[in-house]
Amino acid sequence: MPPADSKQNQKLSDEVLIANFQNGDVEAYNELVRRYKDRLTNFVYRYTGNYDDADDIVQEVFIRIYTSKHLYREIAKFSTWMYTIAVNNCKTRLARAKREKTFSLNDINDDNEKQYDIPDECFSPDSEVNSQYLNKFIQKALDSISETYRELVILRDIENFSYEEISEITGLPMGTVKSRINRGREKLQILLKDIYKDIG
Repeated sequence: MPPADSKQNQKLSDEVLIANFQNGDVEAYNELVRRYKDRLTNFVYRYTGNYDDADDIVQEVFIRIYTSKHLYREIAKFSTWMYTIAVNNCKTRLARAKREKTFSLNDINDDNEKQYDIPDECFSPDSEVNSQYLNKFIQKALDSISETYRELVILRDIENFSYEEISEITGLPMGTVKSRINRGREKLQILLKDIYKDIG
């Protein structure tokens, strides 16, 4: 199959792109990388709380997609398949870090902080300083709750996956997904209550 140009690829669905890549169109793969790199980096950073890990894991995910493209089947959305790989890589990285006892849930280096946007409809666009301040504390709050809740809250409230898609990504029953998301939200609300009061 001759490769499509980048403008044509931009109009194609994820599923068509991965199918084209399976048939040898490397430019289709490049379009998927362009389409998801920033979003996936944001997700992985929110999950791990570590910028360096986020960059490394995202590279690992796209390498895995490149080398294992034949494993994708159209019975699932491409994004669901990709995020399943990302979640598994995050879990592996965190588990290894815990074993090495070098990972801290509160380790955020402000001097080297990169900006990854989190959807925030609570503040006006001109409150940039407040938004950055909130962004930092939202990450600290996310880091402070259990990974059990954190991954699900991020998938639902930041990545906007449906409950059904989250169930597919994590392999958890729907009821478990919903209850853990509700519990995670409750924990975050408690942690962020004072911050909203001070900044609002």
